[in-house]
Amino acid sequence: MSWAVLSPTILWATYQLWPPDIAGQELDILSFLILMSIVAFLPIIVNETPVFFIHGISLAVFLSYGIFMEMILVQAVVIALLIKLRVGIQDLFRYPINSLMFMFVSFISGSAYYLLGGQTGAQAFSPIFIAQVVTYSFVVCAVNHYFLQFVRKFIYKKSQPLLSTDFIWEIFTTSLVFPVGLILYLLYIELGLVALFYVGVPFIILSVILKLYYASQKVNSYLQEASEIGHQLTERLNVGEVLNVFLEKITKMIEVDYAFIIDTEDSQGRLKCIREYRQGERIENSGKSFSIGSGVLRYVYENKKTLQYKKKTQWKHLGDSFMPEGAESLMAVPVIRNQKVVGAVLLISHSKRAFQQYQLILLDLLTAHLGVAIENAKNYEKTRKENERCSLTGLYNYRYFEKQLTYLMNTMNQGRLDRVSLILLDIDHFKLVNDTYGHQAGNEILIELAERLRNFIGNKGTVARYGGEEFVIILPNTGKRQCFSLAEGIRSSIAQKPFMIQQHIFEEGSIPVQITASLGIASAPEDADEPLALIRHADRAMYTGAKKAGRNKVAEYAK
Repeated sequence: MSWAVLSPTILWATYQLWPPDIAGQELDILSFLILMSIVAFLPIIVNETPVFFIHGISLAVFLSYGIFMEMILVQAVVIALLIKLRVGIQDLFRYPINSLMFMFVSFISGSAYYLLGGQTGAQAFSPIFIAQVVTYSFVVCAVNHYFLQFVRKFIYKKSQPLLSTDFIWEIFTTSLVFPVGLILYLLYIELGLVALFYVGVPFIILSVILKLYYASQKVNSYLQEASEIGHQLTERLNVGEVLNVFLEKITKMIEVDYAFIIDTEDSQGRLKCIREYRQGERIENSGKSFSIGSGVLRYVYENKKTLQYKKKTQWKHLGDSFMPEGAESLMAVPVIRNQKVVGAVLLISHSKRAFQQYQLILLDLLTAHLGVAIENAKNYEKTRKENERCSLTGLYNYRYFEKQLTYLMNTMNQGRLDRVSLILLDIDHFKLVNDTYGHQAGNEILIELAERLRNFIGNKGTVARYGGEEFVIILPNTGKRQCFSLAEGIRSSIAQKPFMIQQHIFEEGSIPVQITASLGIASAPEDADEPLALIRHADRAMYTGAKKAGRNKVAEYAK
Protein backbone atom coordinates (compact mmCIF):
# COMPACT_ATOMS: atom_id res chain seq x y z
CA MET A 1 0.00 0.00 0.00
CA SER A 2 2.83 2.41 0.91
CA TRP A 3 4.59 1.60 -2.33
CA ALA A 4 1.45 2.26 -4.39
CA VAL A 5 1.23 5.76 -2.86
CA LEU A 6 4.89 6.75 -2.50
CA SER A 7 6.18 5.45 -5.82
CA PRO A 8 4.09 7.61 -8.17
CA THR A 9 4.39 10.56 -5.75
CA ILE A 10 8.19 10.45 -5.82
CA LEU A 11 8.26 10.04 -9.60
CA TRP A 12 5.85 12.97 -10.08
CA ALA A 13 7.78 15.21 -7.68
CA THR A 14 11.08 14.34 -9.34
CA TYR A 15 9.71 15.10 -12.80
CA GLN A 16 8.31 18.42 -11.64
CA LEU A 17 11.49 19.49 -9.86
CA TRP A 18 13.99 18.30 -12.46
CA PRO A 19 12.24 17.64 -15.79
CA PRO A 20 14.45 15.68 -18.21
CA ASP A 21 15.43 16.82 -21.69
CA ILE A 22 15.68 13.63 -23.75
CA ALA A 23 14.40 14.74 -27.15
CA GLY A 24 16.22 12.76 -29.83
CA GLN A 25 18.11 10.70 -27.23
CA GLU A 26 15.80 7.71 -27.09
CA LEU A 27 18.32 5.32 -28.71
CA ASP A 28 21.04 6.40 -26.29
CA ILE A 29 18.77 5.90 -23.29
CA LEU A 30 17.72 2.47 -24.57
CA SER A 31 21.41 1.58 -24.98
CA PHE A 32 22.10 2.66 -21.40
CA LEU A 33 19.18 0.50 -20.22
CA ILE A 34 20.54 -2.55 -22.09
CA LEU A 35 24.04 -2.00 -20.67
CA MET A 36 22.66 -1.57 -17.14
CA SER A 37 20.66 -4.79 -17.48
CA ILE A 38 23.68 -6.77 -18.70
CA VAL A 39 25.82 -5.38 -15.87
CA ALA A 40 23.12 -6.29 -13.33
CA PHE A 41 22.93 -9.86 -14.65
CA LEU A 42 26.74 -10.28 -14.69
CA PRO A 43 28.10 -9.11 -11.32
CA ILE A 44 31.81 -9.34 -10.65
CA ILE A 45 32.60 -11.67 -7.73
CA VAL A 46 34.98 -10.24 -5.12
CA ASN A 47 35.78 -12.39 -2.09
CA GLU A 48 32.74 -14.61 -2.86
CA THR A 49 30.47 -11.52 -2.80
CA PRO A 50 28.81 -10.15 -5.96
CA VAL A 51 29.63 -6.52 -6.84
CA PHE A 52 26.96 -4.96 -9.07
CA PHE A 53 28.27 -2.15 -11.28
CA ILE A 54 24.74 -0.90 -11.92
CA HIS A 55 25.39 2.17 -9.72
CA GLY A 56 28.35 3.09 -11.91
CA ILE A 57 26.25 3.04 -15.09
CA SER A 58 23.42 4.84 -13.30
CA LEU A 59 25.91 7.60 -12.37
CA ALA A 60 26.66 8.12 -16.06
CA VAL A 61 22.91 8.25 -16.80
CA PHE A 62 22.34 10.72 -13.93
CA LEU A 63 25.14 13.05 -15.03
CA SER A 64 23.97 12.87 -18.64
CA TYR A 65 20.16 13.05 -18.34
CA GLY A 66 19.29 13.92 -14.75
CA ILE A 67 17.70 12.26 -11.78
CA PHE A 68 14.35 11.34 -13.37
CA MET A 69 15.81 9.22 -16.18
CA GLU A 70 18.29 7.62 -13.79
CA MET A 71 15.40 6.72 -11.50
CA ILE A 72 13.31 5.22 -14.33
CA LEU A 73 16.17 3.10 -15.72
CA VAL A 74 17.20 1.82 -12.27
CA GLN A 75 13.61 0.85 -11.49
CA ALA A 76 13.35 -1.12 -14.75
CA VAL A 77 16.63 -2.94 -14.15
CA VAL A 78 15.82 -3.76 -10.49
CA ILE A 79 12.51 -5.36 -11.48
CA ALA A 80 14.22 -7.32 -14.27
CA LEU A 81 16.92 -8.48 -11.84
CA LEU A 82 14.38 -9.67 -9.26
CA ILE A 83 12.56 -11.61 -11.98
CA LYS A 84 15.87 -13.14 -13.06
CA LEU A 85 16.58 -14.13 -9.45
CA ARG A 86 13.25 -16.01 -9.46
CA VAL A 87 11.76 -14.29 -6.44
CA GLY A 88 8.80 -16.48 -5.48
CA ILE A 89 5.30 -15.64 -4.35
CA GLN A 90 6.27 -15.88 -0.66
CA ASP A 91 8.87 -13.11 -1.26
CA LEU A 92 6.79 -10.77 -3.42
CA PHE A 93 7.28 -8.04 -0.83
CA ARG A 94 10.85 -7.69 -2.11
CA TYR A 95 9.59 -5.98 -5.27
CA PRO A 96 8.03 -2.90 -3.59
CA ILE A 97 10.76 -2.75 -0.93
CA ASN A 98 13.59 -2.75 -3.48
CA SER A 99 11.68 -0.34 -5.70
CA LEU A 100 11.21 2.15 -2.85
CA MET A 101 14.78 1.73 -1.64
CA PHE A 102 16.28 2.61 -5.02
CA MET A 103 13.82 5.48 -5.46
CA PHE A 104 14.87 6.97 -2.12
CA VAL A 105 18.54 6.41 -2.96
CA SER A 106 18.12 8.17 -6.32
CA PHE A 107 16.04 11.03 -4.94
CA ILE A 108 18.18 11.78 -1.87
CA SER A 109 21.57 11.42 -3.58
CA GLY A 110 20.39 13.45 -6.59
CA SER A 111 18.99 16.16 -4.32
CA ALA A 112 22.31 16.34 -2.47
CA TYR A 113 24.14 16.73 -5.78
CA TYR A 114 21.84 19.55 -6.93
CA LEU A 115 22.06 21.30 -3.55
CA LEU A 116 25.84 21.47 -4.01
CA GLY A 117 25.30 23.25 -7.33
CA GLY A 118 25.79 20.22 -9.52
CA GLN A 119 24.56 20.24 -13.11
CA THR A 120 23.66 17.47 -15.58
CA GLY A 121 24.52 17.20 -19.24
CA ALA A 122 27.86 18.25 -20.76
CA GLN A 123 30.01 20.21 -18.32
CA ALA A 124 33.64 21.02 -17.62
CA PHE A 125 35.81 18.60 -15.69
CA SER A 126 36.94 20.40 -12.53
CA PRO A 127 37.81 19.77 -8.85
CA ILE A 128 34.39 21.15 -7.86
CA PHE A 129 32.70 18.70 -10.23
CA ILE A 130 34.74 15.82 -8.76
CA ALA A 131 33.77 16.89 -5.21
CA GLN A 132 30.09 16.96 -6.21
CA VAL A 133 30.34 13.47 -7.76
CA VAL A 134 32.16 12.09 -4.70
CA THR A 135 29.47 13.54 -2.44
CA TYR A 136 26.78 12.02 -4.64
CA SER A 137 28.54 8.63 -4.47
CA PHE A 138 28.89 8.75 -0.69
CA VAL A 139 25.23 9.66 -0.23
CA VAL A 140 24.21 6.75 -2.48
CA CYS A 141 26.36 4.42 -0.39
CA ALA A 142 25.07 5.70 2.97
CA VAL A 143 21.36 5.83 2.06
CA ASN A 144 21.50 2.37 0.48
CA HIS A 145 23.22 0.91 3.57
CA TYR A 146 20.94 2.46 6.18
CA PHE A 147 17.79 1.68 4.22
CA LEU A 148 18.89 -1.98 4.18
CA GLN A 149 19.48 -1.78 7.94
CA PHE A 150 15.95 -0.46 8.38
CA VAL A 151 14.54 -3.37 6.33
CA ARG A 152 16.57 -5.94 8.29
CA LYS A 153 15.45 -4.53 11.62
CA PHE A 154 11.74 -4.06 11.02
CA ILE A 155 11.01 -6.84 8.51
CA TYR A 156 13.57 -9.56 9.21
CA LYS A 157 13.96 -8.64 12.94
CA LYS A 158 17.77 -8.53 12.67
CA SER A 159 19.70 -5.59 14.08
CA GLN A 160 23.23 -4.40 13.24
CA PRO A 161 25.45 -1.58 14.55
CA LEU A 162 25.31 1.67 12.60
CA LEU A 163 28.96 1.37 11.57
CA SER A 164 29.32 -2.27 10.62
CA THR A 165 31.64 -4.23 8.35
CA ASP A 166 28.84 -4.16 5.77
CA PHE A 167 29.11 -0.38 5.60
CA ILE A 168 32.87 -0.60 5.11
CA TRP A 169 32.24 -3.10 2.32
CA GLU A 170 29.73 -0.68 0.75
CA ILE A 171 32.37 2.07 0.75
CA PHE A 172 34.91 -0.29 -0.80
CA THR A 173 32.58 -1.40 -3.60
CA THR A 174 31.57 2.23 -4.20
CA SER A 175 35.24 3.14 -4.69
CA LEU A 176 35.35 0.43 -7.38
CA VAL A 177 32.06 1.16 -9.08
CA PHE A 178 31.76 4.96 -9.36
CA PRO A 179 35.10 5.66 -11.13
CA VAL A 180 33.82 3.37 -13.89
CA GLY A 181 30.63 5.42 -14.12
CA LEU A 182 32.56 8.69 -14.17
CA ILE A 183 34.82 7.47 -16.98
CA LEU A 184 31.78 6.26 -18.93
CA TYR A 185 30.13 9.67 -18.53
CA LEU A 186 33.23 11.59 -19.70
CA LEU A 187 33.68 9.30 -22.71
CA TYR A 188 29.99 9.55 -23.57
CA ILE A 189 30.14 13.35 -23.54
CA GLU A 190 33.15 13.26 -25.85
CA LEU A 191 32.36 10.32 -28.12
CA GLY A 192 28.63 9.78 -27.87
CA LEU A 193 26.98 6.38 -28.08
CA VAL A 194 30.17 4.58 -29.10
CA ALA A 195 31.49 5.17 -25.55
CA LEU A 196 29.05 2.55 -24.26
CA PHE A 197 30.70 0.07 -26.62
CA TYR A 198 34.24 0.98 -25.50
CA VAL A 199 33.39 0.66 -21.82
CA GLY A 200 30.64 -1.95 -21.96
CA VAL A 201 32.20 -4.67 -24.12
CA PRO A 202 35.49 -5.04 -22.15
CA PHE A 203 33.51 -4.90 -18.94
CA ILE A 204 31.11 -7.63 -20.10
CA ILE A 205 33.99 -9.83 -21.27
CA LEU A 206 35.75 -9.36 -17.94
CA SER A 207 32.54 -10.18 -16.06
CA VAL A 208 32.00 -13.36 -18.07
CA ILE A 209 35.62 -14.49 -17.56
CA LEU A 210 35.48 -13.80 -13.83
CA LYS A 211 32.09 -15.51 -13.55
CA LEU A 212 33.44 -18.65 -15.27
CA TYR A 213 36.55 -18.52 -13.10
CA TYR A 214 34.47 -18.15 -9.94
CA ALA A 215 32.17 -20.99 -11.02
CA SER A 216 35.16 -23.28 -11.64
CA GLN A 217 36.68 -22.30 -8.29
CA LYS A 218 33.38 -23.02 -6.59
CA VAL A 219 33.07 -26.44 -8.24
CA ASN A 220 36.69 -27.26 -7.33
CA SER A 221 35.99 -26.22 -3.75
CA TYR A 222 32.89 -28.44 -3.67
CA LEU A 223 34.86 -31.37 -5.11
CA GLN A 224 37.57 -30.95 -2.50
CA GLU A 225 34.98 -30.75 0.25
CA ALA A 226 33.21 -33.81 -1.17
CA SER A 227 36.49 -35.72 -1.04
CA GLU A 228 37.00 -34.75 2.60
CA ILE A 229 33.42 -35.77 3.44
CA GLY A 230 34.02 -39.12 1.70
CA HIS A 231 37.01 -39.73 3.96
CA GLN A 232 34.98 -38.78 7.04
CA LEU A 233 32.22 -41.19 6.04
CA THR A 234 34.56 -44.13 5.49
CA GLU A 235 36.27 -43.46 8.84
CA ARG A 236 32.99 -43.99 10.71
CA LEU A 237 32.38 -47.56 11.84
CA ASN A 238 28.84 -47.03 13.09
CA VAL A 239 25.91 -46.83 10.67
CA GLY A 240 24.16 -44.14 12.71
CA GLU A 241 27.27 -41.96 12.72
CA VAL A 242 27.68 -42.41 8.96
CA LEU A 243 24.11 -41.25 8.36
CA ASN A 244 24.43 -38.28 10.72
CA VAL A 245 27.68 -37.07 9.15
CA PHE A 246 26.27 -37.40 5.63
CA LEU A 247 23.08 -35.49 6.47
CA GLU A 248 24.97 -32.76 8.32
CA LYS A 249 27.50 -32.20 5.54
CA ILE A 250 25.14 -32.40 2.58
CA THR A 251 22.71 -29.87 4.08
CA LYS A 252 25.62 -27.47 4.66
CA MET A 253 26.97 -27.87 1.13
CA ILE A 254 23.61 -27.56 -0.60
CA GLU A 255 20.89 -25.19 0.61
CA VAL A 256 17.72 -27.25 1.05
CA ASP A 257 14.43 -27.12 2.91
CA TYR A 258 14.09 -30.90 3.24
CA ALA A 259 16.45 -33.85 3.03
CA PHE A 260 15.52 -37.52 3.38
CA ILE A 261 17.62 -40.67 3.59
CA ILE A 262 15.46 -43.63 2.57
CA ASP A 263 16.25 -47.27 3.34
CA THR A 264 14.67 -50.50 2.09
CA GLU A 265 12.77 -51.98 5.03
CA ASP A 266 11.91 -55.47 3.71
CA SER A 267 11.93 -57.71 0.65
CA GLN A 268 8.38 -56.62 -0.25
CA GLY A 269 9.71 -53.21 -1.26
CA ARG A 270 8.52 -51.19 1.71
CA LEU A 271 10.68 -48.19 2.47
CA LYS A 272 11.56 -46.38 5.66
CA CYS A 273 12.84 -42.85 6.24
CA ILE A 274 15.84 -43.35 8.55
CA ARG A 275 17.07 -39.75 8.60
CA GLU A 276 15.24 -36.53 7.89
CA TYR A 277 16.17 -32.85 7.69
CA ARG A 278 13.18 -30.55 7.86
CA GLN A 279 13.73 -26.78 7.62
CA GLY A 280 16.82 -26.71 9.83
CA GLU A 281 15.93 -29.58 12.17
CA ARG A 282 17.48 -33.04 11.96
CA ILE A 283 15.22 -35.96 12.82
CA GLU A 284 16.72 -39.41 13.46
CA ASN A 285 14.74 -42.54 12.65
CA SER A 286 11.57 -40.61 11.89
CA GLY A 287 9.83 -43.98 11.53
CA LYS A 288 8.02 -43.13 8.32
CA SER A 289 7.39 -46.52 6.76
CA PHE A 290 5.61 -46.60 3.42
CA SER A 291 5.14 -48.55 0.22
CA ILE A 292 7.29 -47.57 -2.74
CA GLY A 293 4.09 -46.95 -4.71
CA SER A 294 4.59 -44.53 -7.60
CA GLY A 295 6.47 -41.31 -7.95
CA VAL A 296 10.05 -40.14 -7.78
CA LEU A 297 11.33 -42.89 -5.48
CA ARG A 298 9.83 -45.63 -7.63
CA TYR A 299 11.61 -44.23 -10.68
CA VAL A 300 14.92 -44.07 -8.80
CA TYR A 301 14.57 -47.63 -7.49
CA GLU A 302 13.52 -49.15 -10.79
CA ASN A 303 15.92 -47.31 -13.10
CA LYS A 304 18.92 -46.91 -10.76
CA LYS A 305 19.24 -43.34 -12.03
CA THR A 306 19.43 -39.89 -10.53
CA LEU A 307 16.60 -37.39 -10.95
CA GLN A 308 16.46 -33.62 -10.96
CA TYR A 309 13.35 -31.48 -11.33
CA LYS A 310 13.36 -27.69 -11.37
CA LYS A 311 9.73 -27.15 -10.41
CA LYS A 312 6.65 -28.99 -9.23
CA THR A 313 4.91 -29.00 -12.61
CA GLN A 314 7.63 -31.36 -13.88
CA TRP A 315 7.00 -34.07 -11.30
CA LYS A 316 3.45 -33.58 -9.98
CA HIS A 317 2.05 -35.96 -12.65
CA LEU A 318 3.86 -38.76 -10.80
CA GLY A 319 1.40 -38.33 -7.93
CA ASP A 320 4.04 -38.60 -5.21
CA SER A 321 2.36 -38.41 -1.80
CA PHE A 322 5.73 -38.52 -0.01
CA MET A 323 6.57 -34.96 -1.02
CA PRO A 324 6.15 -32.28 1.67
CA GLU A 325 3.83 -29.33 1.19
CA GLY A 326 5.31 -26.55 -0.92
CA ALA A 327 7.98 -28.70 -2.58
CA GLU A 328 9.25 -27.37 -5.90
CA SER A 329 12.83 -28.29 -6.87
CA LEU A 330 14.15 -31.74 -6.05
CA MET A 331 17.10 -34.06 -6.56
CA ALA A 332 16.93 -37.82 -5.97
CA VAL A 333 19.90 -40.21 -6.05
CA PRO A 334 19.88 -44.00 -5.48
CA VAL A 335 22.09 -45.67 -2.86
CA ILE A 336 23.53 -48.73 -4.60
CA ARG A 337 25.25 -51.69 -2.94
CA ASN A 338 26.26 -54.83 -4.86
CA GLN A 339 24.52 -53.54 -8.02
CA LYS A 340 21.21 -53.26 -6.15
CA VAL A 341 19.33 -50.15 -5.05
CA VAL A 342 19.03 -50.35 -1.27
CA GLY A 343 18.05 -46.77 -0.53
CA ALA A 344 17.83 -43.24 -1.84
CA VAL A 345 18.72 -39.67 -0.92
CA LEU A 346 16.15 -36.97 -1.64
CA LEU A 347 16.80 -33.21 -1.43
CA ILE A 348 13.89 -30.77 -1.78
CA SER A 349 13.55 -26.99 -1.93
CA HIS A 350 10.57 -24.66 -1.80
CA SER A 351 12.19 -22.53 -4.51
CA LYS A 352 12.02 -23.20 -8.22
CA ARG A 353 15.31 -23.96 -10.04
CA ALA A 354 17.07 -24.17 -6.69
CA PHE A 355 19.62 -26.82 -7.70
CA GLN A 356 22.38 -26.74 -10.31
CA GLN A 357 23.63 -29.65 -12.40
CA TYR A 358 26.99 -29.73 -10.65
CA GLN A 359 25.16 -30.09 -7.31
CA LEU A 360 23.44 -33.22 -8.62
CA ILE A 361 26.85 -34.59 -9.62
CA LEU A 362 28.20 -33.85 -6.14
CA LEU A 363 25.19 -35.47 -4.50
CA ASP A 364 25.64 -38.56 -6.68
CA LEU A 365 29.33 -38.71 -5.73
CA LEU A 366 28.65 -38.36 -2.01
CA THR A 367 25.81 -40.88 -2.14
CA ALA A 368 28.23 -43.40 -3.66
CA HIS A 369 30.54 -42.73 -0.68
CA LEU A 370 27.52 -43.16 1.60
CA GLY A 371 26.71 -46.59 0.16
CA VAL A 372 30.29 -47.81 0.63
CA ALA A 373 30.52 -46.32 4.14
CA ILE A 374 27.26 -47.95 5.24
CA GLU A 375 28.39 -51.31 3.87
CA ASN A 376 31.72 -51.02 5.70
CA ALA A 377 30.04 -49.97 8.94
CA LYS A 378 27.54 -52.83 8.75
CA ASN A 379 30.32 -55.34 8.12
CA TYR A 380 32.30 -53.94 11.04
CA GLU A 381 29.26 -54.05 13.34
CA LYS A 382 28.52 -57.61 12.23
CA THR A 383 32.10 -58.69 12.86
CA ARG A 384 32.20 -56.94 16.21
CA LYS A 385 28.91 -58.54 17.21
CA GLU A 386 30.24 -61.96 16.27
CA ASN A 387 33.39 -61.31 18.30
CA GLU A 388 31.54 -59.90 21.31
CA ARG A 389 28.38 -61.98 21.41
CA CYS A 390 27.58 -65.57 22.28
CA SER A 391 26.15 -67.12 19.11
CA LEU A 392 23.69 -69.28 21.11
CA THR A 393 22.20 -66.84 23.63
CA GLY A 394 22.93 -63.49 22.01
CA LEU A 395 24.48 -62.27 25.27
CA TYR A 396 27.92 -60.72 25.45
CA ASN A 397 30.71 -63.30 25.57
CA TYR A 398 33.62 -63.66 27.98
CA ARG A 399 35.93 -61.49 25.82
CA TYR A 400 33.57 -58.52 25.98
CA PHE A 401 32.81 -59.12 29.66
CA GLU A 402 36.50 -59.06 30.54
CA LYS A 403 37.11 -55.87 28.56
CA GLN A 404 34.07 -54.13 30.06
CA LEU A 405 34.94 -55.13 33.62
CA THR A 406 38.53 -53.91 33.17
CA TYR A 407 37.27 -50.58 31.85
CA LEU A 408 34.83 -50.11 34.77
CA MET A 409 37.44 -51.07 37.38
CA ASN A 410 39.93 -48.60 35.89
CA THR A 411 37.23 -45.92 35.85
CA MET A 412 36.51 -46.65 39.53
CA ASN A 413 40.19 -46.55 40.46
CA GLN A 414 40.46 -43.16 38.74
CA GLY A 415 37.66 -41.81 40.94
CA ARG A 416 35.06 -41.49 38.18
CA LEU A 417 32.92 -44.38 39.47
CA ASP A 418 31.98 -45.17 43.08
CA ARG A 419 31.80 -48.97 43.00
CA VAL A 420 31.39 -52.04 40.80
CA SER A 421 29.56 -55.24 41.79
CA LEU A 422 29.60 -58.65 40.14
CA ILE A 423 27.12 -61.55 40.12
CA LEU A 424 28.33 -64.98 39.02
CA LEU A 425 25.56 -67.50 38.30
CA ASP A 426 25.81 -71.25 37.73
CA ILE A 427 22.87 -73.55 36.90
CA ASP A 428 22.58 -76.37 39.43
CA HIS A 429 22.92 -79.92 38.11
CA PHE A 430 22.89 -78.76 34.49
CA LYS A 431 24.63 -81.95 33.34
CA LEU A 432 21.67 -83.89 34.64
CA VAL A 433 19.34 -81.76 32.49
CA ASN A 434 21.41 -82.54 29.39
CA ASP A 435 21.56 -86.25 30.23
CA THR A 436 17.81 -86.42 30.92
CA TYR A 437 16.33 -84.27 28.16
CA GLY A 438 19.12 -84.00 25.61
CA HIS A 439 21.59 -81.27 24.73
CA GLN A 440 19.11 -79.40 22.49
CA ALA A 441 16.83 -79.06 25.50
CA GLY A 442 19.79 -77.79 27.50
CA ASN A 443 20.42 -75.14 24.83
CA GLU A 444 16.78 -74.09 25.01
CA ILE A 445 17.12 -73.54 28.75
CA LEU A 446 20.31 -71.49 28.26
CA ILE A 447 18.57 -69.32 25.67
CA GLU A 448 15.49 -68.74 27.85
CA LEU A 449 17.60 -68.06 30.94
CA ALA A 450 19.62 -65.50 28.97
CA GLU A 451 16.40 -63.73 27.99
CA ARG A 452 15.14 -63.75 31.59
CA LEU A 453 18.40 -62.27 32.85
CA ARG A 454 18.40 -59.61 30.15
CA ASN A 455 14.84 -58.56 31.01
CA PHE A 456 15.47 -58.68 34.76
CA ILE A 457 18.62 -56.52 34.68
CA GLY A 458 17.54 -54.14 31.93
CA ASN A 459 19.77 -51.07 31.87
CA LYS A 460 21.09 -51.61 35.40
CA GLY A 461 24.10 -53.55 34.15
CA THR A 462 25.64 -55.89 31.58
CA VAL A 463 24.75 -59.58 31.27
CA ALA A 464 27.26 -61.97 29.69
CA ARG A 465 27.70 -65.69 29.24
CA TYR A 466 30.77 -66.65 31.23
CA GLY A 467 31.03 -70.13 29.76
CA GLY A 468 29.01 -73.36 29.70
CA GLU A 469 26.11 -72.96 32.10
CA GLU A 470 27.67 -69.99 33.89
CA PHE A 471 26.52 -66.37 33.48
CA VAL A 472 27.94 -63.15 34.84
CA ILE A 473 26.38 -59.75 35.51
CA ILE A 474 28.35 -56.48 35.91
CA LEU A 475 26.60 -53.80 37.94
CA PRO A 476 28.29 -50.36 37.92
CA ASN A 477 27.57 -47.99 40.81
CA THR A 478 25.79 -50.77 42.71
CA GLY A 479 26.64 -51.56 46.33
CA LYS A 480 26.84 -55.04 47.82
CA ARG A 481 23.45 -54.85 49.54
CA GLN A 482 21.65 -53.82 46.36
CA CYS A 483 23.63 -56.40 44.41
CA PHE A 484 22.58 -59.13 46.85
CA SER A 485 18.94 -58.08 46.51
CA LEU A 486 19.14 -58.29 42.69
CA ALA A 487 20.85 -61.69 42.87
CA GLU A 488 18.14 -63.00 45.21
CA GLY A 489 15.48 -61.75 42.81
CA ILE A 490 17.17 -63.59 39.95
CA ARG A 491 17.48 -66.80 41.97
CA SER A 492 13.82 -66.65 42.97
CA SER A 493 12.59 -65.98 39.42
CA ILE A 494 14.53 -69.01 38.14
CA ALA A 495 13.36 -71.37 40.86
CA GLN A 496 9.70 -70.36 40.83
CA LYS A 497 8.99 -70.49 37.11
CA PRO A 498 9.73 -73.70 35.14
CA PHE A 499 11.41 -73.61 31.75
CA MET A 500 9.37 -74.93 28.82
CA ILE A 501 11.39 -77.05 26.39
CA GLN A 502 10.43 -78.25 22.93
CA GLN A 503 13.57 -79.97 21.64
CA HIS A 504 13.70 -82.88 24.11
CA ILE A 505 14.33 -86.55 23.44
CA PHE A 506 10.84 -87.68 24.45
CA GLU A 507 7.55 -87.47 22.58
CA GLU A 508 6.46 -84.24 20.92
CA GLY A 509 5.09 -81.41 23.00
CA SER A 510 6.32 -78.95 25.57
CA ILE A 511 7.75 -80.20 28.84
CA PRO A 512 8.24 -77.98 31.91
CA VAL A 513 11.67 -78.32 33.48
CA GLN A 514 12.35 -77.00 36.95
CA ILE A 515 15.89 -75.78 37.56
CA THR A 516 17.70 -73.77 40.20
CA ALA A 517 20.85 -71.69 40.22
CA SER A 518 23.59 -70.78 42.66
CA LEU A 519 24.87 -67.24 42.71
CA GLY A 520 27.93 -65.56 44.18
CA ILE A 521 28.50 -61.83 44.48
CA ALA A 522 31.48 -59.59 45.14
CA SER A 523 31.87 -55.80 45.15
CA ALA A 524 34.71 -53.39 44.54
CA PRO A 525 36.45 -51.63 46.08
CA GLU A 526 35.74 -53.41 49.40
CA ASP A 527 36.35 -56.95 48.06
CA ALA A 528 38.91 -56.28 45.32
CA ASP A 529 40.67 -53.50 43.43
CA GLU A 530 41.42 -55.29 40.17
CA PRO A 531 39.22 -57.27 37.72
CA LEU A 532 40.59 -60.80 38.09
CA ALA A 533 40.42 -60.60 41.89
CA LEU A 534 36.78 -59.51 41.74
CA ILE A 535 35.93 -62.45 39.44
CA ARG A 536 37.83 -64.87 41.64
CA HIS A 537 36.06 -63.70 44.79
CA ALA A 538 32.58 -63.89 43.20
CA ASP A 539 33.44 -67.39 41.96
CA ARG A 540 34.61 -68.44 45.42
CA ALA A 541 31.41 -67.06 47.00
CA MET A 542 29.31 -69.04 44.52
CA TYR A 543 31.04 -72.37 45.09
CA THR A 544 31.80 -72.22 48.80
CA GLY A 545 28.86 -70.11 49.97
CA ALA A 546 26.11 -71.34 47.62
CA LYS A 547 27.01 -74.69 45.99
CA LYS A 548 28.50 -76.31 49.09
CA ALA A 549 25.68 -74.92 51.24
CA GLY A 550 23.05 -76.88 49.30
CA ARG A 551 22.67 -74.92 46.03
CA ASN A 552 19.77 -72.63 45.01
CA LYS A 553 21.30 -69.90 47.15
CA VAL A 554 22.95 -66.49 46.93
CA ALA A 555 26.25 -65.99 48.74
CA GLU A 556 28.41 -62.91 49.11
CA TYR A 557 32.17 -62.89 49.34
CA ALA A 558 33.53 -62.58 52.86
CA LYS A 559 37.19 -62.11 53.65
